[in-house]
Amino acid sequence: MTIEVSISGMDEVERKLKRLGNLRLSKNAARRAARKAMALVRDDARTRAKNIDDPETAEKIWKNITVGAGKTRDVNSIVMRVGVRGGASFSNPNPPNTSGGDTRHWRWVELGSVHNPPTPFMRPALQNNIQAVTNSFAENFNKEIDKELAKL
Repeated sequence: MTIEVSISGMDEVERKLKRLGNLRLSKNAARRAARKAMALVRDDARTRAKNIDDPETAEKIWKNITVGAGKTRDVNSIVMRVGVRGGASFSNPNPPNTSGGDTRHWRWVELGSVHNPPTPFMRPALQNNIQAVTNSFAENFNKEIDKELAKL
């Protein structure tokens, strides 16, 4: 699922970016702000996963939920993802070495299967926090740009 967010009313930030004049510095500031903003989704997903994790097993999905930067071909874009460490692939016979154990079964919890209904915890974490993430990004991005400008 991909969500594009458009933020309007950031004239002051645009002026600061023009003053900064360095694409790499502005992307670094945006990446730091996006990581802080997506931490809200990560924390909500962890809370939801704690509620559905089986306490009798060693596998803890919530321990493997992380924020990570993604790749894009567009040099002007950044990608920040929230996901479960270890992925969801069973094609590799060796389970990933993660702190929460082998939690590659998380997709069947999230999406369900023929035998069990879905119990989503990742999708609601994003859907319920879109406005908070957007606000956090805008606020933190402005602060990060100010830090970069102060270094000049």
